[in-house]
Amino acid sequence: MTTDDLVRAAARNNAAWCATMAGAHGISGRTRRQAWASPVRTPPLYPDAVTLVPGADAAALVDRIDTRSPGASVKDSFADLDLSAATPQGAAFEVAFDASWIHRPPASAPGAPMPGVEWATVTDAAALRTWAGAWDQGGGRAWVFRPELLGDPSTTVLAGRTGAGAVVAGAVATRTDGVVGVSNVFAVPGTPGSVWHGVLGAVGRLFPGVPVVGYECGDDLEAALRHGFEVVGPLRVWVAASPTG
Repeated sequence: MTTDDLVRAAARNNAAWCATMAGAHGISGRTRRQAWASPVRTPPLYPDAVTLVPGADAAALVDRIDTRSPGASVKDSFADLDLSAATPQGAAFEVAFDASWIHRPPASAPGAPMPGVEWATVTDAAALRTWAGAWDQGGGRAWVFRPELLGDPSTTVLAGRTGAGAVVAGAVATRTDGVVGVSNVFAVPGTPGSVWHGVLGAVGRLFPGVPVVGYECGDDLEAALRHGFEVVGPLRVWVAASPTG
């Protein structure tokens, strides 16, 4: 794949994961050539639209989402939109954060192993609740991960557990054409070793020979780069400055 191909594949993969998360909450988005978008506000931390090609029509995109509810957001996958001016719908957006799409060829996982941690997939609702609690660390958003996610064939929830069964690390893997996307990578504070070592090892066993994509920013981006990822393009997340209507 070229760099442009990788960015497009990563954007499509992320849109698929966002659609799965929305679907688990009974929300049906729609994929068109330029973007995936939901007419109903999506769960917290998930965008209402994800662009799939450069140069998407900003006004048409905003028209497909609910800007009357607080927190409407757009994942600008190519960081090439200007949503700062009011659209015909009356919605003005501001930049929430900038990040980078990342890619890694399939290979062995570098870094220090997580001693005493075994990786496996989450397969039932009780285990998902435990996983979500570890991911959330008391932030009040564990409820976002609903059992319906486990029925999606493209989604794999990965848990790193101690011998006593405690979940101390995890991630979500989304398989789409040509790539596997990794998101929601976490380790409980104080857990020794490299969480990326564990995640990449688990992904490599489940999806041998498949390139890995995702996006990160800040310290999380630096950690990914230390584990063999490369930056392949920028992205930007916009959030509505204030609801309209």
